[in-house]
Amino acid sequence: MTRRAHLDVRGRTAVITGAASGMGAEVARRMAARGAHVALVDRNAEGLESVARDLRGRGHSTHTVDLTSDDAVIAMVDEITSHHPRVQSLVTCAGSSMLGGVDQLTMAEMRWLMDVNLWGTVNITQALLPALLREPAAHITHLVSIYGLAAPAGRIPYAMSKYAVRGFTEALRHELEQTSVTVGAIYPAGVKTGIILHGRYAAAVDPAVAARAAAAQAAMYRTEPGDAGEKIVEATIRRRARTMIGREARLVDVLSRLAPSHYWAVMRRPLKEAVDTTTPVG
Repeated sequence: MTRRAHLDVRGRTAVITGAASGMGAEVARRMAARGAHVALVDRNAEGLESVARDLRGRGHSTHTVDLTSDDAVIAMVDEITSHHPRVQSLVTCAGSSMLGGVDQLTMAEMRWLMDVNLWGTVNITQALLPALLREPAAHITHLVSIYGLAAPAGRIPYAMSKYAVRGFTEALRHELEQTSVTVGAIYPAGVKTGIILHGRYAAAVDPAVAARAAAAQAAMYRTEPGDAGEKIVEATIRRRARTMIGREARLVDVLSRLAPSHYWAVMRRPLKEAVDTTTPVG
């Protein structure tokens, strides 16, 4: 198999983070349906077991872990590789959100989100890389976000974390270009998962205001998790470097390149309610 050939996932293992729900769960189902063994990773043990019961085939495993813990991730990767000697792909879907303006957020709140979205991604990627390099062809897929293309007001920690994941992904792709491992980034726009509705908000934000902003953001989502999961699996199998999910992602990608200093003038109006974390409710 050449470096750029598509992956044959049958009998190989895909490690998927954030696999207890949302896009991660959909990726797991679709990988298993193609004959892959799936290692499901999440903090939510109950959710992992529920997804595992739905998977086709055998040879799947569940791993409950906090990806921000270095020691826990190293131990988990040892566990995965002892059960799955042919780890061919890693798909990082784990992440969270944080609402609030810079004057509402604490440093601890911003560091928490960076730990989850950035360092959790870096942690498992670094720990699993030796196993991936043993395969004649392997691929790493990192979920970034439309907010890794353009940074809106009211989402500073989320945008920071996603721009950082984008930078990590692109640098890693270049670092591994002479190896058997390829690296790709996924840029979803509005996918109908619970990330924004169940995400965190700054303690200084009125809970009713946060709920209104989250609902306004969620109302803009158009893509079903299953459709997103299918595109992520295809991007992984085809070893794509860059994949947009949703019309809005493609538009923002073009907009941010055509008007890198002025794209917010276009985005401000449709996102007005979604980024408002100060106006009282009622």
